[in-house]
Amino acid sequence: MTHQYIIIDRKKYAVGLFWQPVAVDATPRNYARQLASAVDKKLNLFTEYRAMIGLGAKRNGHRSGMPSAAAEVMEAFAEFSSFLAVFLTDDGSYYLVAVRNGIILEDKIFRHEDQARAQYVELAAIPDWGAFFAPEAWAMPRAVQRRLDEIVTGRARAVLRYIGRVRTNLLSLAILTVFALGLLYFFRGPITQMLAPRPQVATINPELAAEYKRRIEEKNKELDAAFEIEKTAPPPPLVMPYDNLPDPIARAELCYQAIGFLMQPVPGWVQKSAECGETHASADVQRTFGTLGGFYEYATDLMPGAFVVEKSESDIVIRAKLPTLPAVASVDERDGDTIVRDVMTAFQGIDTPVDAELVIDTITNGVETANLQVVEVAASSKLVPVQFMQIFEPFGGVYMTRCAWNAATKTWNYEVIIYAK
Repeated sequence: MTHQYIIIDRKKYAVGLFWQPVAVDATPRNYARQLASAVDKKLNLFTEYRAMIGLGAKRNGHRSGMPSAAAEVMEAFAEFSSFLAVFLTDDGSYYLVAVRNGIILEDKIFRHEDQARAQYVELAAIPDWGAFFAPEAWAMPRAVQRRLDEIVTGRARAVLRYIGRVRTNLLSLAILTVFALGLLYFFRGPITQMLAPRPQVATINPELAAEYKRRIEEKNKELDAAFEIEKTAPPPPLVMPYDNLPDPIARAELCYQAIGFLMQPVPGWVQKSAECGETHASADVQRTFGTLGGFYEYATDLMPGAFVVEKSESDIVIRAKLPTLPAVASVDERDGDTIVRDVMTAFQGIDTPVDAELVIDTITNGVETANLQVVEVAASSKLVPVQFMQIFEPFGGVYMTRCAWNAATKTWNYEVIIYAK
């Protein structure tokens, strides 16, 4: 199978992901696990971006820590809620991205131009695209040519992570250990020979040793000249996510204020739900007796700086960018299993159900990698964000990744992560 990734500035970006919207009250990792079980159990990686999840698989060349190319393109074209785009890649392939009303419909790589062109023409026949992007040689109506290396900058922060729990990783480690021990037993003879004492240089003819050393140096110079070995700069140091966390209470207060800002009443429109993500807050609004024009006129004064995505004539989404909070370094000194037990104990003390699990997240700078123990917590509560986050005061390395308000059930849904030592 052809690898489902593209390379931009020597960095790999995942393509060909299976994208689906996530319900307001669903936990992305749990939803990804359920969806993979229903669609294809070999889909073992997922990423979360703008209330969507994208599923990938190692068999397609996807790896943990690999960013999503479609999310990068959406971030570059944030002013368009719907667009159709095809880009020519450095290896001569064609990458197609189709987004309708803020939802990724297509995320495909084509190795042949005629296939990419046929898919583009078929999708372009659908009305109401906000913008078109295609190679200039195609001469498509209204289309503008853009280069991938001009718009992909790594700002989307939508990277693939493993769907499975930590015990899956432990099972893989156990299998790898058994395999390594088997290889060690099978090659025990050659290994013994390798470890046998070697003749010392002092026992070798000095003239022969000098001649051998001279030939090795000449050969290395020939190889350097033939392949023009490039002296690359060292990679940037690994940046640990727990070194840049906002204060949990300040983050909760910010989300509460942002959701309140977007949930202000507008005559003829009713707010169904709202959520606060890492960079934006959003609210789903449904029409009762109002009009779109009336909404814009009324909401412009109530919510300055917010922008609107029209999902249909009766359903719209209001979004607002969150200001950046000061960052501090924080990590819990306990191991992951102890944190899971202490979180369960804290929620049992207030008689509230909670889902807490230990996962392993991998970060990389392209050369080095690090595995981090992260406890993921998901719960529903009547407590407002500040009250809810006070439950986590005994813990360090705490970050609320998402909170959502369901207007129908009058319930808050929270997702929190805790970085373990």
